[in-house]
Amino acid sequence: MEKRNAKRLGRDVGVVGLGCWQLGSGWGHVDESDALAVLHAAVDGGVTFLDTADGYGDGRSETLIGRFLRERGAGAGLTVATKMGRRVEQVPENYRRENFRAWNDRSRANLGVDTLDLVQLHCPPTPVYSSDAVYDALDELVEEQRIAAYGVSVETVDEALIAIARPGVASVQIILNAFRQKPIEDVLPAAADAGVAIIARVPLASGLLSGRYTATTAFDADDHRNFNRHGESFDVGETFAGVPYEVGLEAVERLRPLVPPDATMAQLALRWIIDQPQLTVVIPGARNAEQAAANTAAAALSPLGAEVHAEVRAVYDELIHPHVHQRW
Repeated sequence: MEKRNAKRLGRDVGVVGLGCWQLGSGWGHVDESDALAVLHAAVDGGVTFLDTADGYGDGRSETLIGRFLRERGAGAGLTVATKMGRRVEQVPENYRRENFRAWNDRSRANLGVDTLDLVQLHCPPTPVYSSDAVYDALDELVEEQRIAAYGVSVETVDEALIAIARPGVASVQIILNAFRQKPIEDVLPAAADAGVAIIARVPLASGLLSGRYTATTAFDADDHRNFNRHGESFDVGETFAGVPYEVGLEAVERLRPLVPPDATMAQLALRWIIDQPQLTVVIPGARNAEQAAANTAAAALSPLGAEVHAEVRAVYDELIHPHVHQRW
C-alpha cells in the first residue's frame, strides 16, 4: 500500500487506515470475534494506521485494539491514534491538565502501551482550540513521553485552521468525502504548508457512499444513523456527513455510473479521497473482515482522472453544497 507522511507526524502510514468506532459502539453491536477479525483483515491488507477513541464503547474499542496488538506481536509497524475528551460534559473547563493526565493513563492501560503514538482532542468545544493552557498541557505529555504526538479532531474548517497554526499540532482529523468537499479549499493546503497530517474521517458518509442503502433501509436502535439523524446526541455532521438522507441517496445514484470496472461505489468514494494529494490517511470503518478487505483494496485503484473528479464536483455543487458547505 502507498505510504504517506507529514513533517509534524514524523512517521509513514498507509494511505488507507481503519476507523475503529464500529468496534466500540454506535453502529449496532459488533461481536468481539468480528472486531478482531476486522483488525486482522485490515492489517493483512496493508493498513498501518488504526484510529480509535476512549469514548468508543467507553473504552471497548481501545481494549480490543490492545488485545489485537498483543496477538499481532511486536514489530507490526502499526500506528495507533486515539482521542480523548468526549466522556465528560462538553465545556471548555473540562479540557485541562489534570483530566488529560487521567485520560492518558486510562488509554495507555486500555491499549497496553507506555507511550501513545498519537492523541487527538475529540471535537471539543470551539474555544478549546485557542487555549494556550491546553497546548501547554499537551506539550508536557510529549515531554514526559506519555504520548509521541498530539493532534485535533474538528467539526469545522475554522477549527482546523486555528489548530494548524499551533506549532505542536501534528495532525488534523476532519470529515472529508465526496459529500463534504469544503476542506479542500483551505484546510488541506494550509496543512500541507505547515507539515500537518490530514486524517479523513466519515469517508463513506456513514455508509451512504457505499451505495448499499435505500429509502427503506432500517438501522438498529443503537446505531447513530438512527438515534443521531437530526443531531440529537452529537454533531449531526457525523451522521451521513450532515446530508439529508434522501438527498444523499439521489446523489449516490448520480455517482454510480462513475464506478470503475471491477470496483464498488465505496471504493470509488475512497479513491476520490486518496486522490487528494495533501491527504495523509483516510479511515473507513468496517463491521466485518470482508468490508475491511474491500476498503483497503481501494488504495490499489488507479487515480480517477480529471473527468471523474469534475463530475463528482458537479453532483456536489448541485445537490449537496446547499445543505453542508457553509455549515461546517
